[in-house]
Amino acid sequence: MSSRSRFYEGCGREGPIRCIFICEFHHTYGPTILCQVPEDYISKDDFEPVSVYLIPKVQLFGNIMTITVYGFKILGFPVGIEDDKNYHRNAYLFNLCFVFDNWARSVHYEPVIKKLTEYLMAMETEKKFVSQIANSQAHKLSMINLLTQVMNDLNTQKMSILAGLAGSSITTHLKVTQLLCDPPTVLDYEVPVLLDSSSDMLQSEQWDLTTNQILPYINGVNHVTKISASADVDNNLVKSCLQNLVYYGMVSMIPIFQYSNMYATTSKLRKLATERKLQDECTTAVARGKHVPQFRDIFNVYANMRHGITVKNLCVRFNFVDLHIDERNLIQFGILEGVIRRIYKYPILLDNTLQGDIPHSQYFTGEYSMDQICCHTGLTYQQLEDQIQNYSDVVVICK
Repeated sequence: MSSRSRFYEGCGREGPIRCIFICEFHHTYGPTILCQVPEDYISKDDFEPVSVYLIPKVQLFGNIMTITVYGFKILGFPVGIEDDKNYHRNAYLFNLCFVFDNWARSVHYEPVIKKLTEYLMAMETEKKFVSQIANSQAHKLSMINLLTQVMNDLNTQKMSILAGLAGSSITTHLKVTQLLCDPPTVLDYEVPVLLDSSSDMLQSEQWDLTTNQILPYINGVNHVTKISASADVDNNLVKSCLQNLVYYGMVSMIPIFQYSNMYATTSKLRKLATERKLQDECTTAVARGKHVPQFRDIFNVYANMRHGITVKNLCVRFNFVDLHIDERNLIQFGILEGVIRRIYKYPILLDNTLQGDIPHSQYFTGEYSMDQICCHTGLTYQQLEDQIQNYSDVVVICK
């Protein structure tokens, strides 16, 4: 199956640059493609219907433009150089364009195409490098070599250095900066886990005062609400700081660990079964004390996780002390690697007329997990479970 049929516009996936071309407004022929790599990737029939957008009205010059058509996404930055002595119509208009598959994310190439266009404008001002492509085979060959280098470098290394072109002293450095997606909202009942406590990014001078105030309380055990109370920092500020740490890859958010929790395996259990490096990381991460557990024992525990089986049940079935397995680390590693997922409990009140008679039943709508309810009410998990068991009109859905 081709990438065009597997992916769709807006899916957020990145794709390679398929083509780079330069088009200009010719004083006689109008908009035309000067050169492109690979040659003839954009045909004349594809170019002509959209040329009015690639060489637009002057008011739109100096702005990033994206056109999606014929299965392509064309990213351009049309510009004009005013000069009443050297150009027909007193100006030279051109557009450097990157071409992607129509589904590909291209926003991170916008600074690159702007910088490369500014480089070509400087070369045009100094050497008439762009405008002479149509009249000079040497200029055209130099431009083809430049575009080929840029496309290959950006696709393979995400950066390119252009220097000494056509005897010019102008140098430019191009680099594709990765734009990260906004992290999901941090929830009160989630637990932040530091992914690399030895990282230089955790040095105090790197962060604001609030982040430095909560960092000592991020231990893989404390949930957001507890961190807020312990650090004496407003809950919303804590969540904002944690979201920032998640964005920079310093922290990951996981569910609260409780012995009453249930977990289920995911398809990534197969990855754990086949990748030796991941197995070694797992045995080191879940070890109890200095003794390293056997991987087969760890895998056996994960394989037994399913609906209806709590961590407490697993502790009874397997002797984690003898197996040298730390159950808290076992769960944490499995969640972080996506090997297992948390099964949440959602209480639902079947008879709404009883809402005033049952404590905290305003949360029993199926929209709030028991973790959320505990954070909102201050109840322990066991207290909430005991309360629910006292009312036959409250059922619990696990998912």
